[in-house]
Amino acid sequence: MRIDLNADMGEGYGAYRIGQDEKLLHIVTSANVACGFHGGDATIMQKLAPLAKEHGVGLGAHPGFDDLWGFGRRAVHMSARDLEYMVAYQIGALQALAAYSGEPLRHVKPHGALYNMAANDEGYARAIARAAKTIDAKLIYAGMPASEMQKAADNEGLAFAREGFCDRLYRDDGSLTPRSEKGAVIDDPEAAAKQALSMAREGEVMTGTGARIKLKVDTLCIHGDEPGAVAVAVRRALERAGIELRAMMPSSPD
Repeated sequence: MRIDLNADMGEGYGAYRIGQDEKLLHIVTSANVACGFHGGDATIMQKLAPLAKEHGVGLGAHPGFDDLWGFGRRAVHMSARDLEYMVAYQIGALQALAAYSGEPLRHVKPHGALYNMAANDEGYARAIARAAKTIDAKLIYAGMPASEMQKAADNEGLAFAREGFCDRLYRDDGSLTPRSEKGAVIDDPEAAAKQALSMAREGEVMTGTGARIKLKVDTLCIHGDEPGAVAVAVRRALERAGIELRAMMPSSPD
């Protein structure tokens, strides 16, 4: 059994210290690097690319809305064409800076509100897919299983990686509980590790109501802004279960 473990990184500016990101690169197998809109800048992107290469971690773009003050977590309504160019701009920025270390991009994973909106909005989902395909048709589109993002990847001929979240509470419909609600973020390492194992081995997750729903995944996300103990606990649990950790790959036939 194999699974990818990913984390969002580089989500700061200027004097941002990448120490926490460096620690995560010892744990994860894929890095989603902010591309300058909701977080990140040229210096941070350039520093993270060679570090990812050094640790054998797959490098991916993490584009978001142009919303620094809201950290990309506020919904922005725009035309699908404008969104496509905005996403392409961000992917291209990371691709250019990663070129300094000769590290290619493997995947694209939207950030925050863009991720949540694209999961349900066909236009947004396809705009992201078109941007990725135009830049590099070999890029993997990472997103929510059985969502508009997965449909868009299929329609555009892109590989898709189904993503599950180790440290987020799920609703009965398979969506994530909004961060504004109590308990939306799982900060208990043991609980996060248990959820990761359930998704990786059984293809299931327990929701906030106690229901168990199907959720087959190819990659598991741990958030870089959450306590480091969660990331460590998840990795250890997966390894102890005999699950091989490897960089992001597209979905395999069920």
